[in-house]
Amino acid sequence: MDTLQVLITGATGYIGGRLAPRLVTAGHHVRVLVRSPEKLRDVPWRDSVEVVRADLSDKASLAGAFDEIDVVYYLVHAMGGGGSFSDVDKRSAANVAEAAAAAGVRRIVYLGGLHPSNAELSTHLKSRLEVGRILLDSAVPTVVFQAGVVIGSGSASFEMVRHLTNRLPVMTTPKWVHNNIQPIAVRDVLHYLVAAAATTPEINRAFDIGGPDVMQYGEMMNAYADVAGLVRRRIVVLPVLTPRLAGLWVGLVTPIPHGLAMPLIESLQNDAVMHDHDIDGFIPPPEGGLTTYREAVRLALRKIDNGEVETSWSGATIAGAPSDPLPSDPDWAGETVYVDHRERDCAADPETLWKVVESIGGENGWYSFPLAWAIRGWMDRAVGGVGLRRGRRDPRHLNTGEALDFWRVEEIDRGKLLRLRAEMKVPGGAWLELRVSEGQCAAEGQGSGSCLEQRAVFFPRGLAGRLYWYSILPFHGVVFEGMITNITGTAERSN
Repeated sequence: MDTLQVLITGATGYIGGRLAPRLVTAGHHVRVLVRSPEKLRDVPWRDSVEVVRADLSDKASLAGAFDEIDVVYYLVHAMGGGGSFSDVDKRSAANVAEAAAAAGVRRIVYLGGLHPSNAELSTHLKSRLEVGRILLDSAVPTVVFQAGVVIGSGSASFEMVRHLTNRLPVMTTPKWVHNNIQPIAVRDVLHYLVAAAATTPEINRAFDIGGPDVMQYGEMMNAYADVAGLVRRRIVVLPVLTPRLAGLWVGLVTPIPHGLAMPLIESLQNDAVMHDHDIDGFIPPPEGGLTTYREAVRLALRKIDNGEVETSWSGATIAGAPSDPLPSDPDWAGETVYVDHRERDCAADPETLWKVVESIGGENGWYSFPLAWAIRGWMDRAVGGVGLRRGRRDPRHLNTGEALDFWRVEEIDRGKLLRLRAEMKVPGGAWLELRVSEGQCAAEGQGSGSCLEQRAVFFPRGLAGRLYWYSILPFHGVVFEGMITNITGTAERSN
């Protein structure tokens, strides 16, 4: 394949974050267009690509981003967005089509959703279909891939299957559990995306893509159970279980928040199988053939067990979540701000202490009063928040921009600083900051061992914010004191 100049939109997402390094490996020059470049600061392929800051919905910000580009990958979709997401999707697609045409781009590649023809589609599938039409009607030849359920470690569809099946020996489901699904392994999706860069200019059409298996959704869950070594799950169909109720149930049982579960469930109300099968005439299948569903599940579980999840659904920006960075300390003057600040000396060396700090959250927990953390997570999910169960992509290492339970990693200076921004629903902005330094805290770096500085910062919004802070103040002595005590204690025991 000739070397191409490639632009990826959505590089911080699940598919885009995996596609970028594969295009680099294929020998292409890759430029990624993102709203928040800092989210890519710690990814292993960051230094191999060019990063451009822009917002697809803002036409002016795209100026120059498409210059000298041969192929554009459009991998953006507002899965968890609010009621206006469809308009944003269409405007973004139109802006990309216009900018690509003006810059002389030779090919656009878009990943949409597999859907039946002549059927009433969900709002999100309609939006994906409309985006595909906008790109196909543009002046730039476009390949649209239409895929159904994507199976891979960290994908929202796979995580929904995994957590439902792991946790529920008996499942009550809507009648769509008997609809036919044609899942596809994420590695096969990436195969088609990479190969699409070399397709000939006269191709301007949509292609259905899917794996070798067609099965009902209930069969998918029981096949997962078999691969995972679980007993077969009993499935009870409830005709009165609406997509909304099902979405609330999935949001309660799994880490997938209601706002993301709803479009996933709505898309399952119709059969999602390939209607055309001529993709092989344009792009040959991967060497060894397409991945079976069971093999895709096995590969995904192995990556999860080994802590090798490249990207996760939880890395996506949550609509409505706080996104402003923590203001620098001098700017606090004149602002109402509440701070819980604690320090503790640790007999362990700084490197050992940092390993404990960086592994916080997810399955490792928060080192204090687990029930209090769980209750706070349940409260957040009850009001439509992300809750505490997003977990973490890797059990040992964090990257800037990653989700960590109901936090987002705002800044990490490895070995020294971890700053988390709260994405729970609170009346204000909240941050948790952990700093590791050498020597004793009171001696300003002198002496042996290390120092852990822990700071919780809250900027209240109105009276509700102030009342919120004082309502949780009695718990701080238990939660925050227990956290700093147990983190340092864990480091000392492992030193």
